[in-house]
Amino acid sequence: MANGKINVAVENIFPLIKKFLYSDHEIFLRELISNATDAISKLKHLSSIGEVKGEIGDPGIEVKVDKDNKKIHIIDQGVGMTSEEVNKYINELAFSGAEEFLEKYKDNAKDSGIIGHFGLGFYSAFMVAKKVEIITQSHQEAPAAHWTCDGSPEFTLEETEKKERGTEIVLHIADDSTEFLEEARIRELLNKYNKFMPFPIKFGTREETLPLPKDAKEDAKPETQTVDHIINNTHPAWTKSPSELKEEDYKSFYRELYPMQFEEPLFNIHLNVDYPFNLTGILYFPKIKNDLNLQKDKIQLYQNQVFVTDNVEGIVPEFLTMLRGVIDSPDIPLNVSRSYLQSDGAVKKISNYITRKVADKLSSLFKKDRKGYEEKWNDIKVVIEYGMLTEDKFYEKADQFMLYPTTEGEYLTYSELETAVKNTQTDKDGKLVFLYASNVEDQHQYIESAKNKGYKVLLLDSPIIAHLIQKLEGDKDKIAFARVDGDAVEKLIKKDEAVVSKLSDEEKERLKPLIEAVISGEKYSVQLEAMDSAELPFVLTQPEFMRRMKEMQQTGGGMMGAFPEMYTLLVNTNHELVGQILQTKTANKRERLIQQALDLARLSQNLLKGEALTAFLKRSVDLIK
Repeated sequence: MANGKINVAVENIFPLIKKFLYSDHEIFLRELISNATDAISKLKHLSSIGEVKGEIGDPGIEVKVDKDNKKIHIIDQGVGMTSEEVNKYINELAFSGAEEFLEKYKDNAKDSGIIGHFGLGFYSAFMVAKKVEIITQSHQEAPAAHWTCDGSPEFTLEETEKKERGTEIVLHIADDSTEFLEEARIRELLNKYNKFMPFPIKFGTREETLPLPKDAKEDAKPETQTVDHIINNTHPAWTKSPSELKEEDYKSFYRELYPMQFEEPLFNIHLNVDYPFNLTGILYFPKIKNDLNLQKDKIQLYQNQVFVTDNVEGIVPEFLTMLRGVIDSPDIPLNVSRSYLQSDGAVKKISNYITRKVADKLSSLFKKDRKGYEEKWNDIKVVIEYGMLTEDKFYEKADQFMLYPTTEGEYLTYSELETAVKNTQTDKDGKLVFLYASNVEDQHQYIESAKNKGYKVLLLDSPIIAHLIQKLEGDKDKIAFARVDGDAVEKLIKKDEAVVSKLSDEEKERLKPLIEAVISGEKYSVQLEAMDSAELPFVLTQPEFMRRMKEMQQTGGGMMGAFPEMYTLLVNTNHELVGQILQTKTANKRERLIQQALDLARLSQNLLKGEALTAFLKRSVDLIK
């Protein structure tokens, strides 16, 4: 029997471990099962190079909860340890056995699946246990070892009897951690952290129905048997080659990841690269529509099949955090700050790779099945637009798959859109002007008016469209976007002759002050325009720049300071009602006609509410009489 003192720098290391090693005490189970996985990985590797003789079987891990005696057992059938190895790996705090193993076998252990790095994982046990035991039998010819520590720097290490190769960790659970003696709590942690570990993990038993024999009678009842309950899928879809998987396999894995998500994903992207970094994974596009507030943190980060976190900010580009799925990489540093991640070279390469893969997938979908891609457009456009705004490399590729839908149900690429309007929609400076609506119902009158003039109207209704068109205008040559109810529409050079005003210049000079006098309380600037007689007598438009800046402020961005609501009142000099306003001799009647025309314009912009709406309705009834 040997007695000694653990070689640490401070006497109170265990209280420090309990308080500061990990933010969540529940992490102890992940760390201990990761160690058990390492032990099996080492055994398999040593067996493959001939250093372990004979058959090693199909080694696995078992977790047992002994609530009555307040103990948890984690048992593996891995490589085991000698007394010397226990003394070296356990008693010398922060010495990583995994690191030494990788160094020793560095020429042929690269892909052996070793998880540990820091040598501190085992000590997470003391966050929940008042005493920890290790009972271990090495694969080598050596006596079994029994190590015990009560959470002080004192330990005992002695020979013991153990028939099976491998290691058993026994945690004597502390009084403040009895929640971990509940089987439901342990099952929750196993499902969270170890659901896809590479070796089978047994936890309890389950009843399994046996198939009926072929000659069974019609009323025969199937028998059941009790079997080990293996809680993990040791070969999840992302660990396989894309050539091994069918579409149903991807959908099945999605349901495994998100059992409470009933809507199927639109498509998936399989990530698989081993140089200049290692990364595997599967990303899924859910139906996002126009919801920028869609729950994020749905992408799970793993390291060698061990769950690490579902907060991948700083690793996955921000615009892709709305996706779902799994990424697994041993090259992503753990437990470091977001600012460190953003400056880490490997993480930058991984982020760029994921961006490129998503862009390539979208381009491929568009080229192979344009109709199917168009049908998905409203469910994926926010991700694409967000990516164009935030990732330059994605923006550069986006012309291949970014679509501009019209109110007529067409879906145009940028080059197709440019061709469609180049002869009909230019302003006095020769810029191409792309008219768009953000709401078909609210802007119906303006859309119809533009279509009657032969203009093509886009339907751009995502919450970030104002930001995107601002960027497009800055990057593309001589183009402008104008909302269909904005002030730029009437400044377009028509493909036909300009509409001639029915009013003379002298009549216009008399008309404008008459209108301004009635609407003096409103913050509208009056502008006389010769429009089609079928148009409304008065039309309210907003300055494109001011309205856009206001929209950008509402979704984060744009200039600082509050932007007021500003409208221009366009008076259609060719409308019959405007002619009546000019000819009416009675001031009271003229005022009512002007107010009615103004309220009609306000109504078309959803600006007529409350007392003003009530007055409009009453006035309308009086006019009908």
